[in-house]
Amino acid sequence: MPTTIDPAARACFELGIKFGSLYHQFAGTPVSPTSADALARAIEASIENQPYCTSVGVVIDEAALASAIDDIHGYTELTGTLMDVRVEVEVEGVSAVAELVDVEGYPEMQITSLDA
Repeated sequence: MPTTIDPAARACFELGIKFGSLYHQFAGTPVSPTSADALARAIEASIENQPYCTSVGVVIDEAALASAIDDIHGYTELTGTLMDVRVEVEVEGVSAVAELVDVEGYPEMQITSLDA
């Protein structure tokens, strides 16, 4: 039975899907200062493929990455605390934005804008 879902609720749901995909697909990926930018672009391209996505921005924090690098091997694993992420979606004229923010050392997705 088809249901009518509020576009604002759907936009928030879509943001959750995109962040879940982004985080769980890429967390643990080996990253170094020389590969960080390419990895960020790959993450953006991957998430931008998903429906309703209008913009994805990923920056891997160079200072945080440098302090996390394993001195023996020259890389570390990508974690949410190393990334600044912003995702925008639009569903039936409703725009929504979410960002990855650090909450007491834990990376958390927060909806930062909802324009219904």
